[in-house]
Amino acid sequence: MKTILNSLLLALFFAPTFLMAQNTVTGNVSEQGSNLPIPGVNIIVKGTATGAATDFDGNFSLSVNNGDVLVFSFIGYTTQEITYTGQPTLSVKLAEDAALLDEVVVIGYGSVRKEDVTGAADLVTSKDFNQGPIVNAPQLIQGKVAGVSVTSSSGAPGDGQEIRIRGNSSLSLNSNPLIVLDGIPLDQGGIAGSRNPLNMVNPNDIESMTVLKDASATSIYGSRAANGVIIVTTKKGKSSDFKFNFNTLTSVGTPINKVDVLNADEFRQVVSTLPRTDETTLGLLKNNNTDWQDEIYGNAYGQDHSFSALGAAFGVPMRASISYTDYGGILKRDNYKRTTGSINLTPSLFKDHLKVELNARGNYTENFFANRDAISSANAYAPTEAVYDPNSPFAGYSSWTENSGLKPTLAGTNPVALLNLQDDESEVRRFIGNAKLDYQLHFFEDLTVTVNMGLDKSNSHGRKIVSEFMPTTDPTWNGSRNTYRNETTNKLFDAYATYNSTFNEVHNLTAVLGYSYQSFEYDNYSYDSEDEENNVTYEFIDKSKNVLLSYFGRLNYDYDGRYLVTATLRADASSKLNPDDRWGYFPSVALAWNVHNESFLKDSSLNELKLRVGYGEVGNVNGLGDYLFLTRYTGSQSSANYQFGNSFYQTYRPDPINPDLRWEIGNTLNVGIDYSFLDRRVSGSLNAYIKQTKDLIASATVDPFTNFGSRIEKNIGDMENRGIEFAINVIPVRTQDFEWSISYNIAVNDNEITNLPFDQETGDISGGTGNKVQIHTEGEAPYSYFVFEQVYDSNGKPIEGAYVDRNGDNVINDEDKYIYKNPYADILMGLNTNLNYKNWDLSVITRASLGNYAYNNIASSNSYSNNIIPTTNNFLTNVHSSYLDNGFVFPTDENFRSDHFVQDASFFKIDNITLGYTIDDAFKDTNIRVYSSVQNLLTVTDYDGLDPEINGGIDNNFYPRPRTFVLGLNVSF
Repeated sequence: MKTILNSLLLALFFAPTFLMAQNTVTGNVSEQGSNLPIPGVNIIVKGTATGAATDFDGNFSLSVNNGDVLVFSFIGYTTQEITYTGQPTLSVKLAEDAALLDEVVVIGYGSVRKEDVTGAADLVTSKDFNQGPIVNAPQLIQGKVAGVSVTSSSGAPGDGQEIRIRGNSSLSLNSNPLIVLDGIPLDQGGIAGSRNPLNMVNPNDIESMTVLKDASATSIYGSRAANGVIIVTTKKGKSSDFKFNFNTLTSVGTPINKVDVLNADEFRQVVSTLPRTDETTLGLLKNNNTDWQDEIYGNAYGQDHSFSALGAAFGVPMRASISYTDYGGILKRDNYKRTTGSINLTPSLFKDHLKVELNARGNYTENFFANRDAISSANAYAPTEAVYDPNSPFAGYSSWTENSGLKPTLAGTNPVALLNLQDDESEVRRFIGNAKLDYQLHFFEDLTVTVNMGLDKSNSHGRKIVSEFMPTTDPTWNGSRNTYRNETTNKLFDAYATYNSTFNEVHNLTAVLGYSYQSFEYDNYSYDSEDEENNVTYEFIDKSKNVLLSYFGRLNYDYDGRYLVTATLRADASSKLNPDDRWGYFPSVALAWNVHNESFLKDSSLNELKLRVGYGEVGNVNGLGDYLFLTRYTGSQSSANYQFGNSFYQTYRPDPINPDLRWEIGNTLNVGIDYSFLDRRVSGSLNAYIKQTKDLIASATVDPFTNFGSRIEKNIGDMENRGIEFAINVIPVRTQDFEWSISYNIAVNDNEITNLPFDQETGDISGGTGNKVQIHTEGEAPYSYFVFEQVYDSNGKPIEGAYVDRNGDNVINDEDKYIYKNPYADILMGLNTNLNYKNWDLSVITRASLGNYAYNNIASSNSYSNNIIPTTNNFLTNVHSSYLDNGFVFPTDENFRSDHFVQDASFFKIDNITLGYTIDDAFKDTNIRVYSSVQNLLTVTDYDGLDPEINGGIDNNFYPRPRTFVLGLNVSF
């Protein structure tokens, strides 16, 4: 009996264990819709560390208990929870994250789902931005968008960029795109003392950037959108507990290359063997070995710190940030400092019927501009001269001098003296703010009324002081002081209504109708002490204002998510044009077919297949002077006043006028395809376009005595861009621990002037007087090189002064010049790759440019032996090392304009490599990411100059781009 009782007690004791016995469940995880297996899905028993992962075929096996909750998660898919109740097998379908499917693209005066975009628009979000020492917004998308070229004007910190969307579309007007920041179209004219008007926003504050490329997408902005639009959206507050982010980086930039000039030993050898060398010349040679480029360039140190807070205060979503940037330049004494602060509030009232968005950001910049004349001087100053001379009257800096103690007229100036004896500083303040109110009518909820009021105000103060010790040829020199102050005010008022409704569940209609007013005011003043001493006009005052008044409307129709239509019309009136031609009307229409939503593709692996076609017109007067249709008067200088008796009176002369100026019109036909398949692991777009610009505004000559000058701005020609763009994004590997993504884009563009009644020479160069090497002519690309064809000997060496007599008249003159290449690339490519393994991340950003050419003006202007020993014979000048190969003697106008100096500047660049490591939950609710990067790592090119990437294609004493090493830290808590 006792034995039986013990057995019963033992059975009762172990009963819970038997009841809770573990079972093994197997199953398969696949993608909803395509039914394709998903490898690497993470399966966790909720609340435990027990888990498994699916194999290559999506299969899994896991020991579980009744009542366990299984959590299925994978990157890019919605997490799913399933309670185990004894099922022997599980078949799980994971759906793509709706946030990915409904990705919103901000367009003019509204936003749409990415799937519903009908024009050529590319969205780049913060997770895909370029990394490194980024100062302004355009740098974030360099190489990321097909057909978009972003080229920094120099290697100076904070300098501006040349931004081109689908090539040049104008000859004399501004070809940069319109930048819209949180609904405010920015004035890119800039202000004196500012390096770049786009530096006003800290890149860490930017959430996304949308690039609108074709006229059907941009025409809602009318006359300001001729060159495309970049919409910048900053980060906004959220209804959540506060989260904070701190980002800091330090950097060091180093010079990469130097201009190839003669070193001291080569210079002595050349000078000693020249026919013109005599004892006096040899006496000018000293025993110093000075590398002047090493003297003016050095390491550039930088730091960038930003802090942001995001959350809800008293129920109001908000975000606030502050940042400090300090970057030095590799040109010594160059420095850029910026302090920014921003705040965003997005309260909602009346049960979300009234949504308010308040944005305010301030920017304070301090600039120290190093004297860039030191660059050209370093390339030409004799390497046998010392930097310092204790007996020098020029503050101890060595200098060529005549018997008078002054610098010889044509002699160069000590490069280090140029840097250290000039102070050029400025302070720039800028405020950008707007208040936007969206009211969804209580009594008619399909209608929303929006009012947006914005202000963009800048002011600057600057001064350039040159020491009285600066080497000079002026016997009365006692130093100089130039000062200036400038103020710009950009005011905006938008009011528009949006109607959004769905009929019979398949007809979706959105209509926008609005009004816009924007004014631009300028108030400039400058003072010149030298002019005051010379008793000429020494103060300059300039005030101006122009206004843009607009009406616009847009209609979007969507039938069952399959067929899409967008129609837009904008009417602009600009005070820059005469009253009879002031109004411009810019229409567009675009059609799209979401093929993937058709029933016959319901079971396919396509996630997206959209066909698009669009046509639109836009206008352009960006960069045109104010009121050129009116007679304006300019006062004479004091030295040209009119004498009447014993008194002198200032006179006024009329400026040239053109009362017939009208809009420069651009129209674009675009055909495109957007695609995505294999669970969106392959996606991209293909676009083909024809972009035509009519009534080009350019400077034109006028007949004598018919105007108040010899040249006026006039509508005189047409231009065309044709191109194809292709972009593809691929995720070859995606598991729970590892993801590898690749993005590639390529753009082919052909730019041609199709109508121009007369040629226009352009492209000023150093060498000679008034020489130019570029031309605008019908049938060719704008800014094509217009040069002589060099003759070479049997060894491939150029024969000095020998050029092809192209017209066969036995005379070499300007009639023998010909069109040879142009500075803009035929093909642009971007290739970026990202790898994420557990907590590690690696990104590599590369670009290529093919078919662009550059004119090496440093070699063309200074590679002649006659430059070394001038006729005055009291100083020496260094020359470009190409002299050793060419042996050129005489600097002639023909030599300056030889095609020998027009060189292939195609290149491949590794722009950035960044490696990071994230420590999750390093502290409670705190993530830390440590990263390092290298900027401008490698350039592969056949170009002989300093850098193949030259704005405008004329390489003349370019400020070098440094290679920059960065160490950064990001803390989120």
